[in-house]
Amino acid sequence: MFLGTHSPRLDDKGRLFLPAKYREELSGGLVITKGQERCLYVFPMAEFQRITEALRAAPVTEKTVRSYSRVFFASASDEVPDKQGRVTIPPPLRKYAGLTRDCTVIGANTRLEIWDTQAWETYLEQEEQTFSDVSEEVLPGIL
Repeated sequence: MFLGTHSPRLDDKGRLFLPAKYREELSGGLVITKGQERCLYVFPMAEFQRITEALRAAPVTEKTVRSYSRVFFASASDEVPDKQGRVTIPPPLRKYAGLTRDCTVIGANTRLEIWDTQAWETYLEQEEQTFSDVSEEVLPGIL
């Protein structure tokens, strides 16, 4: 499970230090791909394979399944962190997420998300009230 908020910087070569507490779990490989709201999703290889199986089982006759799968897989990049725990973010993914220097990496349960720091702060400002308002609808009987 991935939790927390981290603030690494992208270096001049497009590399990002993964949060230290997740390096061991991601050391065997990971997949970076486009996420919603112009962030990047980072999946451990096993989780990406689970998602691949779920999408494989989805009906290819559904336009939304085809469209989602195309973007999701076409933008995916499998990476292995270097010995310092850095991972290279491919240029097309950096461009998609608007990553330049200051990044925010958040834990999002089964994945990490990489955001441009300003984009994350804007998103959080807009969504914190929604979070408060819908907690009962998202997790009925839990909170």
